[in-house]
Parts: sequence; structure tokens; C-alpha cells
Amino acid sequence: MNNYSRERLIREDYDYMEVLRKSLSKDQLEKLLRIKDPELHRWIADIILYAKPSRIYLITSEEDFEYIRKAALRNKEEIPTRYPNHTVHFDGPRDLARDRKNTRILLPGGEKIPFINTYDRAKGLMEVKELFKDIMRGKEMYIGFYCFGPKNSEFTLHAVQVTDSAYVAHNENILYRVCYDEFVEKAPNMFYARFLHSAGERDENGWSKNIDKRRIYIDLQDYTVYSVNTQYGGNTIGLKKLMFRFCIYKGYLEGWLCEHMFITGIKGPGDRITYFTGAFPAGCGKTSTAFMSDTIVGDDLAIIKPVNGIPHAVNPEIGMFGIIDGVNPEDDPVLYKLLTSPENEIIFSNILLTEDGEPWWNGRPESPKPGINYAGKWWPGKKDENGKEIKPSHPNARFTVSLRTLPNLDPRVDDPNGVPVGAMLFGGRDPDTWVPVEEAYNWVHGIITKAAALESEKTAAILEKAGVRELNPFAILDFLPISIGKFIKLHLDFQEKVDKTPKIFSVNYFLKDEHGNYIADKVDKKVWLKWMELRVHGEVEALETPTGLIPLYQDLVKLFNKYLDKEYTEERYEKEFTTRIPEHLAKIERVWKIYEQIPDTPPILFQELRQQKQRLKKAMEKWGTRVSPFKLDRK
Repeated sequence: MNNYSRERLIREDYDYMEVLRKSLSKDQLEKLLRIKDPELHRWIADIILYAKPSRIYLITSEEDFEYIRKAALRNKEEIPTRYPNHTVHFDGPRDLARDRKNTRILLPGGEKIPFINTYDRAKGLMEVKELFKDIMRGKEMYIGFYCFGPKNSEFTLHAVQVTDSAYVAHNENILYRVCYDEFVEKAPNMFYARFLHSAGERDENGWSKNIDKRRIYIDLQDYTVYSVNTQYGGNTIGLKKLMFRFCIYKGYLEGWLCEHMFITGIKGPGDRITYFTGAFPAGCGKTSTAFMSDTIVGDDLAIIKPVNGIPHAVNPEIGMFGIIDGVNPEDDPVLYKLLTSPENEIIFSNILLTEDGEPWWNGRPESPKPGINYAGKWWPGKKDENGKEIKPSHPNARFTVSLRTLPNLDPRVDDPNGVPVGAMLFGGRDPDTWVPVEEAYNWVHGIITKAAALESEKTAAILEKAGVRELNPFAILDFLPISIGKFIKLHLDFQEKVDKTPKIFSVNYFLKDEHGNYIADKVDKKVWLKWMELRVHGEVEALETPTGLIPLYQDLVKLFNKYLDKEYTEERYEKEFTTRIPEHLAKIERVWKIYEQIPDTPPILFQELRQQKQRLKKAMEKWGTRVSPFKLDRK
């Protein structure tokens, strides 16, 4: 049986089987009872009595997908387009991103964790229970059973999603593997997380009405999430960033890694495939990097465990919930073709749907036409009540599509043992400090100075001011259920569980010149990836800088010519790979001050930062504030 207690919506004893018999049709009840888990049955009955849905539908196989698609249209949660397989969903102008403030980790007594939004568990449960009272009256409730990872894998977690939103259920069906058969086979002797969601009362536009009562409460004690009065996918799709928190927590308890990382394959000489994982905050090039790779296992999340002494990664998802803003045919040809192919099943959210039924987003070459968007009816030049022009497609507009539509999907995407990890990448929006690509000296140096010290400018994916630089260690701060100090130590300890650790690299696509212009083109990341692949196998040399190892100029000239048919000048190399010492020193000071506030920060973090500071100061004494790569010794 499960070794954790389950919270109940209704504590009093009652005949829950009688409730199920009265509330579910015969075939739906039979499906539920095939899962031999009385605790699950009681929880479903609790929800029925408490939230009072009018109908219940179980998602147990792909045969149920069409019913959910039609329900999303019938409920007016999705709008048809001119393409039968494409639909559009709108969350409403106040529900367009993850709600940091009201996403809380429930802990007994409201235990405080630096930089983590925690809340008293008893108070939180009391609050959400009150919000869920009668909230599904007149609605249909959907129950889905999903794998968070490949089927029949030691990596995989399981989850039950309960929601009154067919849009949420539709997303789950595209993004995750339906695993009802594993519940039937393994229950009650299996771990699974629970997700209870309601969009709440919806207004005439179909948007969640009571946004002031939007809550996303994550109960670590019994692995249950309560999400209410919201529709935005990051707040509602249970197995997305909500399950991710449970995955991190379980990994922490058991000594493995759950990461905010893509998993891709990069081809080297002789069509060798080297697998990379990469962590980037939202809007920082994560999806575009994945699509620039030669094969894709996943674009967002990774579970990493040792297999025969080698770190292996699986993608817990089988679909993408990606940012669509800026996706265009020139810079993102594969993704753009995928998103404009009528045969692919796609849910667009918070884009512009033109009057002639065409999905439009920022990045499409044609000009936008009048239509409807996240704020209602839209026309060119439309302004809000403050006189500010309303963009036709929101900067955090999204798409949901199956990975199985990708032409370069890696054949090992469903491998129960995952793929071996050769390198880990960490990147963010950094206009003035990090070079485009740099290798850490070793695992500890990389975990501290690349992963734990990752900074990035905020983007539209959160409900706060964009453009402000913030520390976002491992690109995971928003999703941590534990202290960042514990998370860092977990990674430092992980090297003891494997025979060989992956190489660690930092990447930065957003370095600007003296005029404030980006130096690199979007496609240049292809070269950085190819250089890193060669470094994993020791097939090119590197220059040692005070902060890591960078490419030799001659190697980049060859790679730019081979893969992009572009000239790479000495002037550009010097501009991109010069070490900017004052900026690095300022970064160390910022990072140091933050970690001083975290009581369980591993002492080695300060040791590594101190050593990096000493190397920078020594270099400054020798070469000044700017260290050209041409001044460095060959290493």
C-alpha cells in the first residue's frame, strides 16, 4: 500500500460505493472499479458529493480522446478554426500566465523556505475545500489516468487528473501517455499523485470569473494539487509544472534528479548521437534549441537516474506546451511547418483567431487581420482603457501538440531506460556577462557557477514585470518544493551515484554589443551545439578563461562554414568571447548575497565563487577589465 496519508474532502464515513453507483453510468463505473483501489474510489466519491458535478466521464484509452475533443468545443472552451484538427482556447486577460503569488506549497505550520512560496497546510486545505464546494454543479467532470514517463519504466511516476475542464483534459491527452492499464494492473500497490481542478464560474466569454479566488495549492504530504478559478495551462494541467514539483520532491527523497530540461540528440562525426539536456527559463531559447538539435526526446522536462553507472534521462511527457510567440518560418522552419500543418492536432491558446478562421501569432509573415484574441474582439490599432495598443497575440501565447508529429523525433523517446546524458546546458537572457558557450571545469564548478548561478531577465510567462534580471538557479526556482540549498546539494551528491558525470556548459544567445544589438543570429546556436558535442568526446581543444573553457577561433570558423555556410570573423569572435571581468565580479556579488540568505546553502558554493572571483581579479591585474580570447594560452 501507499506509505503516505491521503487527505479527504469529506471526513465522515458514508457509503461511497452507493454514491458512485448513483453518479456514474454503468460503463463508467465498471471502468473505475477495475482499478482495485478503494482509496481512489472514496476520493472520487468525495469530489462528487463535494463539488456536485452533473456527469462523470473517465479517460482510459485513446478511444476516449474524440469525446474530449468534442466536449471542449461543446463547452465553448475551445473554438474551431478553418482546420478541423486545430482549435483555439482563450484564458482571459487576467489569466494569461503562471500565478506565482497564489501557487503555494502547503507545509505543516506554514514552514518557511527562502524564495519558496509556502503556506500553512491546515489553512490552505480549509480554504480550497471551501472554494470547491458545489463548484462543478451543472458541469461534466473528467477523470484521466496518466503516466509521467514511458510505460513500464522504473523512471515513471503516475497521476490521476480530475477536472471540469475539457480543455485541460484535452491537453493532458496530447501531452501524456494514458496509463489506465497500469493502474488496473498495479493498484493499490503503486504511487500516484492526484490533481483536482475546476475552472470555476465562467463569464459570457468563457473565462474564469473569480480570478481573485484563483488558488493553486500543492500538498506535499499526500501528493495532491488543488487548482481552482483558473484555466491557464501552467496553473491547471496537472501533469505539467504541478506534477513536476512532486517529481522534484520524490527525487530529492530518493536521490535522483527531476529537471526543467529538454532532452535532445546532437549528431557528431559518423552520425554519432550524443544526448544533451538543457535548462532555460521560459522565453530564453529552450524550445528553439531543442528544434535546432538533430533529434528530440523532449522539449521541457527530464527525469535523470543512473543506469549501469551512467546518467540516463527520460522525458516524462509525449507532447509540447510551448511558447509560440516569435515562431517564424525563417528561424524555426521545423516548428513552423509543424504548427501550420492542417493534419496535426493542435490547441492554440491566447493567439489571434482571424475572422476567416486562421490562427495568427507574432512570427507569421502575413499581417494580422481582425478577429478575436485573449482580450475579446480585436482589430489593428485597438487600444486598452489606458490608451496602450493591444497586441494581436499575447507574448505568452502557447501551442499544445504531440511530439509524435515531429519529423526528427528520437526513436528512443519511449525507451524505458531513457538515453545516456553526455552534457547539461544552462542558459538564460544575459545581455552583458556570459559568452555564447562555455564549458565548466568540472561537475562541481558547473553546478555552482553555471546552474546555481543562472540569472535571466524575466519574460511574459509569469505575471510580473518582464525585462528585470533575477537569479533563477537551474531554471527551476518557480517549481521548487524544497530549498534551493537542498536542491544544489542533491546535484553535488549525484556525482557519487554515477561512474561518469555529464559535461556542463553555459550558453547565452542574448549577448549584446555596444549599440544594444544582439550579436548572434538565432541559427548560430547550431554551431554552439556542434562544438559542445565535440567537446564531450574530447575531439577539439579549448581555451581556459577565469570562468571556464571556450572554443578556439579556428574551430568555430570551420563549424560556421560547415553547418551554416557563414563566415565567422576574428572581430566577432573577440566581441563574443571576451571575458567581461567587472560584469562577472558584479554577478558573483549578486549571487553571493542571495545565497547568504539561504541557511542550508552548501559551503562549497561560496568556496567555488571565491575561487572564481580570485581568478577574475588575477586576470584583471594582468590584462585589464576586458580579456580578449586571443590573449589566452592554448589549452
